[in-house]
Amino acid sequence: MYFNLSEEHLMIRQAARDFAVNELKPGVIARDEHQQFPAEQVKRLGELGFLGMMVSPEYNGSGMDAISYVLAMEEFSKIDASVSVVVSVNNSLVCYGLEKWGTEAQKQKYLKPLAGGEKIGAFCLSEPEAGSDATSQRTTAIDMGDHYLLNGTKNWITNGSTASTYLVIAQTSPEKKHHGINALIVEKGMEGFAVGPKENKLGIRGSDTHSLMFTDVRVPKENRIGQDGEGFKFAMKTLEGGRIGIAAQALGIASGAYELALNYAKERKSFGKPIAAHQAIQFKLADMATEIEAARLLCLKAAWLKDNGLPYTQAGSMAKLYASQVAMKTTVEAVQIHGGYGFVKEYHVERLMRDAKITQIYEGTSEIQKMVIGREILR
Repeated sequence: MYFNLSEEHLMIRQAARDFAVNELKPGVIARDEHQQFPAEQVKRLGELGFLGMMVSPEYNGSGMDAISYVLAMEEFSKIDASVSVVVSVNNSLVCYGLEKWGTEAQKQKYLKPLAGGEKIGAFCLSEPEAGSDATSQRTTAIDMGDHYLLNGTKNWITNGSTASTYLVIAQTSPEKKHHGINALIVEKGMEGFAVGPKENKLGIRGSDTHSLMFTDVRVPKENRIGQDGEGFKFAMKTLEGGRIGIAAQALGIASGAYELALNYAKERKSFGKPIAAHQAIQFKLADMATEIEAARLLCLKAAWLKDNGLPYTQAGSMAKLYASQVAMKTTVEAVQIHGGYGFVKEYHVERLMRDAKITQIYEGTSEIQKMVIGREILR
C-alpha cells in the first residue's frame, strides 16, 4: 500500500493551489457578499482544463484521473466553494454522464464544448416535491414520436442561469415508476424554457442557483441519453461520482478553515503567549487535523476505486458523509478559535462555515448517504 502521490498529481495539486491563491482569493469576500457569479475565474479554469478534467482528450478533456480531480477540488474549495461547485457539477454530473452514456453525436455536439470550457452545464434532478425521493418526478417528457414534450419545474439548479446545456430528468411513463424516467439534453434558448429568480442562499453565494421552468419544450428524440426508461439509473450512477466531488469540496472547506485557524492561533496572544500554546486550543487543532486527514483518505480511496474500475458506491457515500460532517465541525471550531474576529467577513472563516452546511445537503443528504451505506453493507 502506497500513500505517495505521483509527480503528475503533485503538479496538478500545485497548479490548483496557485490558481486558488492568485485568482480566486482576490475578491472572494466581495463575490460572496454581492452574490456575484465568478465568470472570469470559471472562464480561466476552462482554459486551464479544469472543467473537463476526467474527459478524454478526444472530446477536448484533460484526460486526468479521479485522484487529480479530488486534489484540485480540495485546493479550490479552501478558498472559494462557489467556484468549486461549478467545477464539480461540470465535471462529475454533466461531462461524466455525457461521456459514459451519450451517443457519439451527443459527445461531439455537447461534450466537446463543455469539457473544453467553452460552455457550462447543469444537472437537473431536484424538484419542489422530489428532493431526496428522486423517484417522485413530476416533470414530464411525453413521447411525441420524433420529440419529447417537456413540462415541469426543477429546483436548486447549480449554474441555473449561466449554463448552456442542461441534463434534465423527467417522467415519460408514470405507470412504470422509476423505470419510466428519461434523461434529456435541453439547450438554453429552447422555446418554453425559462429561468426563475436567483436563490438568496446562506452559503456558496457566488454560485447561481435557480429554479427552471419548462412549458411545452420540444426536445428532439436524439437528445435522450441512453435507452428509453434508463433516466433514473443514469441519474443515480452519475450522482455516485458526484458525491466524490462534493466530498472533496467538503474536505477543502475544512482544510481551508483549519489552515486559517492554525495560523491565527500561532499569531494571536493571550495571557502572555500565543493561544496555540494553550492546551484548549491545541486539543481543537489536534481534532481538526486528525479528522481532516481521515476525510482526505476516504476521498482518495473512493477516487482510487473509481480510477481502477472497482465498485465505489459505498466508498463515495462514506467520503461524502464523513467529509461533510468534518467540514461543519471544523469551520465552527475555526470561528471559535478566531473569537470575535471569526465573526467578521475579512477573516474568511465565517464564510467557510456558511459554505460548509450545503455539503451535508446537496448531492444526497447525509441521511441519504447513510441509507446508501446501510444498503451496501447489507448486500
